[in-house]
Amino acid sequence: MRRVSKLAAVTLAGALALTGCATSSSDGSSSNASSGSSDCGGGEFGKQVGLAYDVGGRGDQSFNDAAARGMDQAVAEFDLVPKEQEPRDGESDEDKVERMRQLAEDGFNPIFGVGYAYAAPIKTIAAQCADVNFAIIDEVVEDVPNVTSLVFAEEQGSYLAGVAAALKTETDRVAFIGGVNTPLIQKFEAGFVQGVTDTNPDVQVDVQYISQPPEMSGFNDPAAGKSVANGLMDAGADVIFTAAGGSGAGAIEAIAAKNTEDSPRWAIGVDSDQYNQETLAQYKDVILTSMVKNVDGAVYEYIKSTVEGEPQTGVQRHDLSTDGVYLATSGGYIDDIAEQLEEAKQKIISGEIEVATTP
Repeated sequence: MRRVSKLAAVTLAGALALTGCATSSSDGSSSNASSGSSDCGGGEFGKQVGLAYDVGGRGDQSFNDAAARGMDQAVAEFDLVPKEQEPRDGESDEDKVERMRQLAEDGFNPIFGVGYAYAAPIKTIAAQCADVNFAIIDEVVEDVPNVTSLVFAEEQGSYLAGVAAALKTETDRVAFIGGVNTPLIQKFEAGFVQGVTDTNPDVQVDVQYISQPPEMSGFNDPAAGKSVANGLMDAGADVIFTAAGGSGAGAIEAIAAKNTEDSPRWAIGVDSDQYNQETLAQYKDVILTSMVKNVDGAVYEYIKSTVEGEPQTGVQRHDLSTDGVYLATSGGYIDDIAEQLEEAKQKIISGEIEVATTP
């Protein structure tokens, strides 16, 4: 019998931001920057790269750092000039538009937006700056030909995280922590819960979000992540999957503090392979695996395509079949269940298992 309990959400304050890079067409073909009038003064395509981070910025050990790695690789390989921006607390869509306009006027082309919060601003500025290419990560922007959307099948990778949790729990109780209760993070929740219950319907899944929209600080509040994780463990959860950006570091710290030989506790990281994150090194013994989104690969490949003169366009989807999402194996903690995980992966790729995108 499937049992999923929803715990009360903790409300905090904060803000999200992001910006974009690329050219887009509905059929996914390649083309150069779109034609049309523009007073934005876009620079030579593929020489200067602009990137605006989501909440938490570079150093969050998760989503933003994945984008940064992709840009860093491309900058080093292709001798590009980068510029990075971080969001300001409480900024409006108009603020985001103006930040991206400044990047465009300063000659940055392409321009990346890391996260869904820039969907509306990118659509606005891209329509005004037809000679500049934009890309947005984690959202689809339609009807603007110079915007490329880089999206991921988070629910598929999260399903595998659920399989791992169900096979590793000793208490038959696991948990999911979401940063902010948005449709994107609900994809992580939906996949994780389905993976757990498909594997062992007797395992209970507790779900808790740190904040509710419009409050967005659930992505950048390690203290809240720590508090929520402690509450979930006190209720009996021994494996916790966090999809909460920078707040996840606090949850991992809490899990490590409660881990004992007699009562082992496990964390499942997100976005980056958190076992290998330097600032989390002291907690690596409890990081079972991470549901990695290959954001760095997507960013690098897009920049590479622009440098080569054939920029990716349209909606670029990254899923299990392309290793756009996957479970990290660092630490070897899931080696003993590799066969079950591979079986589930292949069933998803073949379509035998259809993973839900909403709880």
